[in-house]
Amino acid sequence: MNTGVIELKSASRWYGNVVAVNDITMTIGPGVTGLLGPNGAGKTTVLHMMAGFLAPSQGEVTLDGRPTWRNPEIYRHLGLVTERENVHGFLTGWDFVLASARLHRLRDPEAAARRALHIVEMTEAANRRISTYSKGMRQRTRVAAALVHDPRVLLLDEPFNGMDPRQRLHMMELLHTMAREGRTILFSSHILEEVEQLSGTVQVIVAGRLAASGDYRRIRRLMTNRPHVFTIHSSDDRRLATALIRLESVSGVSLGQGGLQVQANDYGSFTRALTKTARQEQIRLRQVLPADESLESVFSYLVAANDGAALPNPVQPAPASRPTPSPQPVSGGAR
Repeated sequence: MNTGVIELKSASRWYGNVVAVNDITMTIGPGVTGLLGPNGAGKTTVLHMMAGFLAPSQGEVTLDGRPTWRNPEIYRHLGLVTERENVHGFLTGWDFVLASARLHRLRDPEAAARRALHIVEMTEAANRRISTYSKGMRQRTRVAAALVHDPRVLLLDEPFNGMDPRQRLHMMELLHTMAREGRTILFSSHILEEVEQLSGTVQVIVAGRLAASGDYRRIRRLMTNRPHVFTIHSSDDRRLATALIRLESVSGVSLGQGGLQVQANDYGSFTRALTKTARQEQIRLRQVLPADESLESVFSYLVAANDGAALPNPVQPAPASRPTPSPQPVSGGAR
């Protein structure tokens, strides 16, 4: 039965001594799921293992209980939109989607191509060359090519890169529509806001490991309810430090040449109390800068919290290097 369920069971993938994916276990079912993580976290490697492009060095990756590696049958039920655009610009959108339909050996490739272009609202521009398309139009055409055989599962790698806000909204509406039809939609992103707007379930990957999993609201709470460091410049840093250290939301302060550094244990409470405190002390705030707001620092906190059993059902870290005894290498597995 083709239900569109993807499973990873203790899946790892390494290249020599470099571990790209480290002991990940997850299940992706119908609906929209976001694969969230900073650049280089291993998201593309996970998607390529799901799509059968890469063999897991260890563990299992299955679609509806069948291995994805060396199993061409899965492509009857799976479509993939890669991050890189390897599309010939001299082709028209119609040519490109029709070629995909013919590669799938569909009974009526012309009808399938027309249907796929209609789904992504590219019918009117179908006879134009792809080189004349905008980024959003090219992306929609690639989605049409991935949908031409009506797959149950659609995998998209960073599908919103380079799109303007209107194009993003259109793509999100399209993916929502397909999810309501019962398809399994998995897309990767390094932007939490994209995942929040599109998916209810989030899988967070950091340094090749599954750092957190669940409803996006829970992931957002985990990310915001963490220690934050702020660098503050004011008209009187010393007096402001004395006032701030008394706040419940502040766990530490330090004063140096770079200004006042404050460690807050609650982002929202501190930012609200900061302005109130400065006003009461008649101190002018000149600059307030979050010192650790990069995605890498946020995700690294999730990993540290996970190692410390701060998350429910923590994921146990796998060895940082190739386990021994090592499995026999699979030829042709890497790309």
